[in-house]
Amino acid sequence: MTLSFEGRATPVSITWEASADLVVVGGGVAGLSAAIAAGQRGLRVITVSKGGSADTATQYAQGGIAVPGSGASGDSIDDHVADTCVAGAGLCDEPSVRSIVSGGPDAVAALEALGAVFDRGADGTVARTLEGGHSRSRIIHAGGDATGAEVQRALDVSGQAVLFGTAAVSVLTARGEVSGLLASSAEGLGVIHCPAVLVATGGVGQLYSCSTNPPGSTADGIALALAAGAEVSDLEFVQFHPTVLFAPGSEGRRPLVSEAVRGEGGHLVDLDGIRFMGGVHPLGDLAPRDVVSRAIAERLRITGTDHVLLDARAIPGFSRRFPTVTASCHAAGIDPAEHLIPVAPAAHYSCGGIVTDVWGRTTVPGLLAAGEVARTGLHGANRLASNSLLEGLVVGRRAGTAALERVGSPRVDAEPALPSMRTMPRRELQALMTEHVGVVRDENGLAHTASVLGSAVDAAWTHTARSRDAVTLIEDAALTVTASAVVKAAAARSESRGCHTRLDHPAPSDALRHSTRIRQAEDGSLEFVLSSNKIRPPAMTGVS
Repeated sequence: MTLSFEGRATPVSITWEASADLVVVGGGVAGLSAAIAAGQRGLRVITVSKGGSADTATQYAQGGIAVPGSGASGDSIDDHVADTCVAGAGLCDEPSVRSIVSGGPDAVAALEALGAVFDRGADGTVARTLEGGHSRSRIIHAGGDATGAEVQRALDVSGQAVLFGTAAVSVLTARGEVSGLLASSAEGLGVIHCPAVLVATGGVGQLYSCSTNPPGSTADGIALALAAGAEVSDLEFVQFHPTVLFAPGSEGRRPLVSEAVRGEGGHLVDLDGIRFMGGVHPLGDLAPRDVVSRAIAERLRITGTDHVLLDARAIPGFSRRFPTVTASCHAAGIDPAEHLIPVAPAAHYSCGGIVTDVWGRTTVPGLLAAGEVARTGLHGANRLASNSLLEGLVVGRRAGTAALERVGSPRVDAEPALPSMRTMPRRELQALMTEHVGVVRDENGLAHTASVLGSAVDAAWTHTARSRDAVTLIEDAALTVTASAVVKAAAARSESRGCHTRLDHPAPSDALRHSTRIRQAEDGSLEFVLSSNKIRPPAMTGVS
């Protein structure tokens, strides 16, 4: 079999084949939730993951899951929706927000049925805490600050088989619909024939030199979807977590210091011990993440320093409530009970992604997406704390159900083809994005970044795809095309909104209070979508 690449016929041997009703790409909360839901409904599911079971972003989530409370808490779905839309700065799709928030309790109940255990209060009920941007204490958590690890554990032991060390190369389509997945494993290139593929690959944190994301968060899903003909939106809204544990010369994945620390009474000060959040936002240290990150960036600019300090010394039983943060601090020689914690913003979460409905459907029939890689309309211009695990659980389960609609589709085999592999050196790309497309941006920096990215070169697929080199090539190409999309969207948004801040356009613009969509043209270039494709409406609305 030959694979067409950059106008040449490159002979590549397809060494293995398989078939399924649904292929899930990614082994985190959204992917495994979908695989479980689909399996429970009788679908044949194959889940692939380029890394191992410890390589998901889910396991690092500290804060918890935002789920509206009831009774004495005084919380409600309406309150949660309102907080989410305020944080989203005018770009949330309110019906989508309401749909996903409403699905939270059932999704958490399903997770508990798999064995997940959440922390309890003295009265035996599930404990709830407060985080930035929330008006009520609605964040449920596990192991103090190890919620993600507990979610991942419960999903991992559910019995779902995962093909680890198997990287998705391209989504195969025929007549505009999904027909399979081209994948690379230790056995070489293989094809999984299927009518539905769910992309649940996580975020884009490796676009930057310093991130809270694992090394595998290289925007693979964005690249897969663009090459398959899907649309992406809101990629300019990259959320920077305001409080990541700082160390001089920090690079790679850095441990975050959960917002729940501030929810329990911690507060920020500069290196002179001056509190600076009081006059920035009515919620002070509990302001939404974009506000806090921006305030820290401005304080660093004014003081000429590279970090601020988080004072958590007054929180009783800190090590018990925040064992993960405590361990990270101790590893850095810091005792949170005695010392102020050095923190700075770092890339954390992509609020945009592949355009989907609340069932994970994209504009390409058979292509589904869920979790951080998807843009459902929940987050808008800025994600509310702890809404990510909520979305992964709710939309993941629904996407597994939506895959049922594709069962029985006529099998049409597509000729496997490699996507465009334009790349630039990863560390050079990360440094470029960190300097010019970080917390604060401007026209000159964005134009310079676009120019450098435009010089990316074609990378030849010259090996057998049996080695780590194949994964590196896939990742570098994904980072390059995604960086180009982020920069294109950020340059067009000549305003400051949510977690997108333009130094040269510091105020929001009513004329830009809308999302923009991007797709990949036939020649491989990126273009704005003027007339969007429609997503097929749900066929089984009674299932959640």
